[in-house]
Amino acid sequence: MKNQIYNIINDMSEFLSISQMKHLQEVLLKQLDESEEDSEIANNHEYVDMYLSAKQIEGCSIRTISYYKLTIENMFKIIDLPIRRITTEIVRDYLRKYQAQNNCGKVTVDNVRRNLSSFFSWLEEEDYIIKNPIRRIHKIKTGTTVKEIISDENI
Repeated sequence: MKNQIYNIINDMSEFLSISQMKHLQEVLLKQLDESEEDSEIANNHEYVDMYLSAKQIEGCSIRTISYYKLTIENMFKIIDLPIRRITTEIVRDYLRKYQAQNNCGKVTVDNVRRNLSSFFSWLEEEDYIIKNPIRRIHKIKTGTTVKEIISDENI
């Protein structure tokens, strides 16, 4: 049934805007797929595993892959929703709470945002979700450190 829902959504994509498609997806999932909702939550971890495998094939280092995994798993500890139901507002709220709870700076929060953006962009490219919810969350402005230039005389 899930494949039929996504086939319907794909067929309607040329006639509906992204917000209308998202709403259609939510209605169809709610009305026709309520019995599979619990199994969809378990699939979040399958999506993470597929994403990490793709990153490994792309040549990312083990350290980078473990950082991606940690970032995404931390999000799922707080946001207990199926991937398709995560919205921009939910992610913004998560990033705000993450910064407050961990008492971290803007650079760290932007790194988390960038990692999550990579994950959701991959989901969108692979057609697991219709729209990346992080697309509208822009880079967090951080101060830049200007290093003092050493003159020839000082050298």
